[in-house]
Amino acid sequence: MELHFARNNGLFDEAVDELIALAEGVHHPEIVREMILASVKAGQEDPDRADLKLMNSTLKEMRFTAKVFGPYNRTRKVTVFGSARTLADEPVYGMARDLGKKLVEAGYMVITGAGGGIMQAVNEGAGPEHSFGVNIRLPFEQAPNPVLQGNPRLITYKYFFNRKVAFLKEADAIALFPGGFGTLDEAMETLTLLQTGKRAPLPLILVDEPGGEYWSRWQRFFEDELLGQGYIVRTDFNLFERVDTVEAAVRGINRFYRRYHSLRYVEGQLVLRLSSSLQEDQIGELNDIFKDILSPGGRISASSALPMEADEKEAAELPRLLVDFNRKDFGRLRMLIDAINDFPPVPPL
Repeated sequence: MELHFARNNGLFDEAVDELIALAEGVHHPEIVREMILASVKAGQEDPDRADLKLMNSTLKEMRFTAKVFGPYNRTRKVTVFGSARTLADEPVYGMARDLGKKLVEAGYMVITGAGGGIMQAVNEGAGPEHSFGVNIRLPFEQAPNPVLQGNPRLITYKYFFNRKVAFLKEADAIALFPGGFGTLDEAMETLTLLQTGKRAPLPLILVDEPGGEYWSRWQRFFEDELLGQGYIVRTDFNLFERVDTVEAAVRGINRFYRRYHSLRYVEGQLVLRLSSSLQEDQIGELNDIFKDILSPGGRISASSALPMEADEKEAAELPRLLVDFNRKDFGRLRMLIDAINDFPPVPPL
């Protein structure tokens, strides 16, 4: 039987509908129906057991990820990367521990890879009750650190790509300490998603000890080779920030959420949700400064929630800016968000 995602599968569609109804309490049954269809179609089309096992493990890991993080959707979280081999007597270890502590004091939870080194330091500072551990099965080096052992917010993944989704999907900010291949992989993954708009803007903070040159040398390579060869543009450097103190790292994250709340695209138009409104002259200033990233004839204008945003009730009362963004230069979009955050509060009437 050839199956289709359209509802033309006759008895099969009826059986799937009955199965979903029998399970009870299924949210968004139309999506669950397609997931079931995709699984059955995969079983029909792919005779390779390894492929099916990969699909099966991926679905189960992502389901469990959503279950663990779901109750904390309204709490902002900071993912922290860094070397598992950093020793407790190194300066950056102490900085990572302090960062975990100060992030919790500022109202955030933390997400780490659950290993030793920088990861353990952050979890020590934040404490187990404010920590998530996103672990990976490896033949060496990656048993959960003592802070996270037995933690209900500890997830162990078989596949790196599922783990990466959790790291970035659930994060409201990213902080990176010096590290090896894994740390650089996460840095480049995050930059790629931010540069291409596949991830909503967020603070990407590169942390080093005072006088440290790890990230400055990394940035110098970008400037000399990537920018010098025309592989990136100057505004891409707005996608990250280098700091050498814990206070600056927390300040950079807090600044990003001073007024900006979140964004969404509605029928191709960018909707910026804000925690407080802007004055007309401030919006006019934004139109002048950022006209280069507006579509032809486009503008930035104030708005309330749009009808298509009705499914996000927690943001319903927030003021909006509608931006006719050309979806090309996300470094400049980050500059727009910074400008919005830097305007002084509108005085009360």
